[in-house]
Amino acid sequence: MAKEITRRNEDYSQWYLDIVKKADLADNSAVRGCMVIKPYGFALWENMRDQLDRMFKATGHVNAYFPIFIPKSFLSKEAEHVEGFAKECAVVTHHRLMNDPNGKGVVVDPSAKLEEELIVRPTSETIIWSTYRNWISSYRDLPLLINQWANVVRWELRTRMFLRTAEFLWQEGHTAHATRQEAIDETLLILDVYARFAEEYMAMPVIKGVKTPNERFAGADETYTIEALMQDGKALQAGTSHFLGQNFAKAFDVRFLNENNIEEYVWATSWGVSTRLIGGLIMVHSDDDGLVLPPRIAPLQVMIVPVPKPAPELNEAAQQIMRALQAKGISVKYDTDDRKRPGFKFAEHEMRGVPVRLAIGMRDLEQRQVEVARRDTREKTLQPIEGIEHHVAQLLEDIQQNLYQKALTYRNEHTTRVDTFEEFQHVLGTKGGFISAHWDGTTETELKIKELTKATIRCIPLDAQDEPGKCVLTGAPSQRRVLFAVAY
Repeated sequence: MAKEITRRNEDYSQWYLDIVKKADLADNSAVRGCMVIKPYGFALWENMRDQLDRMFKATGHVNAYFPIFIPKSFLSKEAEHVEGFAKECAVVTHHRLMNDPNGKGVVVDPSAKLEEELIVRPTSETIIWSTYRNWISSYRDLPLLINQWANVVRWELRTRMFLRTAEFLWQEGHTAHATRQEAIDETLLILDVYARFAEEYMAMPVIKGVKTPNERFAGADETYTIEALMQDGKALQAGTSHFLGQNFAKAFDVRFLNENNIEEYVWATSWGVSTRLIGGLIMVHSDDDGLVLPPRIAPLQVMIVPVPKPAPELNEAAQQIMRALQAKGISVKYDTDDRKRPGFKFAEHEMRGVPVRLAIGMRDLEQRQVEVARRDTREKTLQPIEGIEHHVAQLLEDIQQNLYQKALTYRNEHTTRVDTFEEFQHVLGTKGGFISAHWDGTTETELKIKELTKATIRCIPLDAQDEPGKCVLTGAPSQRRVLFAVAY
């Protein structure tokens, strides 16, 4: 099966698409630019979603749901916001179809034109803030900490499954606060939640930073980001948290009486991650043999395979092992398909990124042992059946940590400090990755570098120290380094 996957060093883009298809994560849709998330891919998203949901709720957030349709006039109320999304919006103009008088199927009923067009949500700030106006009147109503799990539509012309599709799944948090500092603290709190989830569950090291004004979310005062590095040396924006200031409160007239009985506009945040995290997961960990998944979010952590095929004695031993693993909270399945040979099953489960495989045959059973194979390093060992749950539990933790350390090592080896534009271009053309360089702070220089190299400023790292220097392009003074990369 691995022979059906294009090698990373031959065509990284095709390798990625091959893994999405062969690992049974998603399929193309009849609708151009959209995808069908298959059960295995959706199970992966569910694990990611559920863990994030627990983390949100642990920090005091609750879930709600808002309409998918947004009146066009709502987007007009925040000028910068509408400008940022205008080219990506899908628009509903009519509410009814009718039979074609010429007998050619159905057509739009011209008499069913909407009085006001509806936008299929590209993001929900406007519809949510129009609602918050009815919910907030006093400081006692604050903070309002709401998240929703939903789908959104952004009419992308160039799409790639999970990474960029016209419709995708995500969560979007929208919070309201009494003070500026509370809103900023919320923005940074969620950024930390995202970073913790990426590193502790996805085993994907990230850099926390703030976006430049040019890369800022439309309508935000500040946008904070977590940036990850893929195996091809390109960056991926894995999540963003926005401090919206009072922009949307003013646009939708959301005011409250503070403790001194003085009327003020509320302060706002919004934040989100999406199914593009699955794309990042693939590109950070997978190899030429297929998908590689961190155990903490894998849909299935252990697969038991009978050799050469199921038999009563093997079935009984497998059930014993499954009960022991499940008692430790480990997800496990027994492959009872007798139409496939063991070698094919091994390749299939490796392709799908199952972290641990247990193989058991009659000879193994006589010796009360089982073959244990780990997906990340392909190492195999023989382990006693008695106590196998303890060995597997530790092995899953070892795999989780190994994947993180491997990705971190790659990122560190592909993060380069440069001081001249010649160095900048050389590194970008040879090894890629993150480039730490000085920038003069102007949008003109930022856009010029992008024009010349396709590299963008991914972020100004939050831990960046003052380090006076000269801009890598213009030579103008700079107070600290920023992080450049070519990005998805």
